[in-house]
Amino acid sequence: MAPPNTIDAGLTHRHVVNPTAAPVKAAYERNYELPEFTIKEIRECIPAHCFERSGFRGLCHVAIDLTWASLLFLAATQIDKFENPLIRYLAWPIYWVMQGIVCTGIWVLAHECGHQSFSTSKTLNNTVGWILHSFLLVPYHSWRISHSKHHKATGHMTKDQVFVPKTRSQVGLPAKKETVVEDDEAVHLDEEAPIVTLFWMLVQFLFGWPAYLAVNASGQDYGQWTSHFHTWSPIFEARNFTDVVLSDLGVLVTLGALIYASLQTSLLTVTKYYIVPYLFVNFWLVLITFLQHTDPKLPHYRENVWNFQRGALCTVDRSFGKFLDHMFHGIVHTHVAHHLFSQMPFYHAEEATACLKKLLGKHYVYDDTPIVLATWRSFRECRFVEDEGDVVFFKK
Repeated sequence: MAPPNTIDAGLTHRHVVNPTAAPVKAAYERNYELPEFTIKEIRECIPAHCFERSGFRGLCHVAIDLTWASLLFLAATQIDKFENPLIRYLAWPIYWVMQGIVCTGIWVLAHECGHQSFSTSKTLNNTVGWILHSFLLVPYHSWRISHSKHHKATGHMTKDQVFVPKTRSQVGLPAKKETVVEDDEAVHLDEEAPIVTLFWMLVQFLFGWPAYLAVNASGQDYGQWTSHFHTWSPIFEARNFTDVVLSDLGVLVTLGALIYASLQTSLLTVTKYYIVPYLFVNFWLVLITFLQHTDPKLPHYRENVWNFQRGALCTVDRSFGKFLDHMFHGIVHTHVAHHLFSQMPFYHAEEATACLKKLLGKHYVYDDTPIVLATWRSFRECRFVEDEGDVVFFKK
């Protein structure tokens, strides 16, 4: 069943003018009603214990994930010993997929550290987060800083940090006619051939994450080179200098270790054990975050109507299946709760989500569309938003 706030996407922004009467409530695209919850009443609907953090519990999850990663690595060392090539050709893809899933879970735990939800100790959080993210070629503090800004301005057209929608003018479409239109827009972007869509999906899922880190792909346009790796990036302030350098150092240490391993063994060996699983991690990260923030049902706000809690609700909960939901530490199906309270540990987020559903009603967005279909739909239908309007939705 579609979520209760799924409304026909046909309506466009309308200006309500009534010069002879008292001011009336504005009408937005799709007759959207703004959420009017305060952050206080949202927090009060969640049991207090859900906000309690345990460093010991967090470290146990790290130990479990590292154990799985180590066992998979050790198992992989036996693959090339099989004389039957068919077994080798089947076993390596199984290793790549499984190690990618486990390492994505490790990435999520480092993400918890970046939010300080891993434990009550900032030192422990940043130490564990720096180690885990550096191992996965993520500049920990640099990403932590930009990701914090994303959480503080989610859904804001000019302040959000990632998956910022392009506007009608940015994609080269003519200006919208100043008339009330009840039917779907007659002008769309030219439909891409399915093979073209598949190509761009592949590019985004494999390289979208490093592209975001390196050149701020899908982020805000600052009018200059923006990267998580240089200290003068507009993402950062002068006080972030040391954090950025330390983040770069962590990535360089891992790259150095990979180069050393390649020299001691071979590039092919490093590719099989590390690089291919790393690409699977990229795939899962981009797929998860893309589907969380890119959906025809989600509004985006401009300054006049945006506030924190409205922005935090501009995300979708969905399930990847019980196994993946568990391995990814609930980041997929409890993301609304995470955006509202990012310092809440992931192991309490499911209970908190059950409470939030009751309070938020139609403003809680859950989508049970099969993941493949949801991904295809978002790629094809979420192309741009209008240049004007306080509340805008994706169009195609």
